Amino acid sequence: MKKLISFCLVINLLTLKSQTRFFQGIGIFASGTQSMHNYKNTTQDNKDFANDNPSNFVFANYYPQSHISRENFSWGAGLFLEFIDSDRIRWQTEATYMKKSVLEKEVIDPFFGTRAGNFSANKYTYIQWNNYLKFLNIGLGPRWYGMLGVRLEYLLNSSASVFTSVAGSFPKFWFSGDAALGYEFPIARRLNMFVEYHWNPDIIRHKHNNIKVRNRTFELRVGIVYRPRKKRIDDCNAPRYKGPAY
Repeated sequence: MKKLISFCLVINLLTLKSQTRFFQGIGIFASGTQSMHNYKNTTQDNKDFANDNPSNFVFANYYPQSHISRENFSWGAGLFLEFIDSDRIRWQTEATYMKKSVLEKEVIDPFFGTRAGNFSANKYTYIQWNNYLKFLNIGLGPRWYGMLGVRLEYLLNSSASVFTSVAGSFPKFWFSGDAALGYEFPIARRLNMFVEYHWNPDIIRHKHNNIKVRNRTFELRVGIVYRPRKKRIDDCNAPRYKGPAY
């Protein structure tokens, strides 16, 4: 019986050690976002200027016209966990609260394409579950890393006063791609600060009848990550910080 108990204790300790090595850190961040929308009217080539006139034309061919919205700024925040004990690659999973916003001018005369004089903001709030592969030692220096992943998005609410028939009908559930470059540096024994710049484009366009829309967001993050595992930097034989892989 004593041997069985001892065996179970050893197994538990090994399992705990393995879990500790798999878990690499927990972090938080705040971010600024810069977004735009790219509209494509797939039937605009069907305009018939020889026969169309301001009082008799196919409205869908003219409104909204293909265009790119003006960039607008917003913000976000998130919490993440980092896993995999490797000097080359990590897995990062995160939950974020993300706001995206674009500036648009309403079309007041669809036939001639006349637009309003002032911009208005179309605003969107998302809850996201994001997953990345984080690549360390990418050749830019020991503190630099790259990220590649996918964001799963839930549209919590929106406010779209321009092109409402399209901009106000974005899908509740969506996904987008993400690529990022980051830099991490120590601020305490187990606390590191980081800065990341993300490129977050829709992989495919939203489709609303004959209109297709694609969002693109740039995101600048600043945050802190806590790494409970003792780093090699804690060893007196390795006095120089070598980045998040260590």
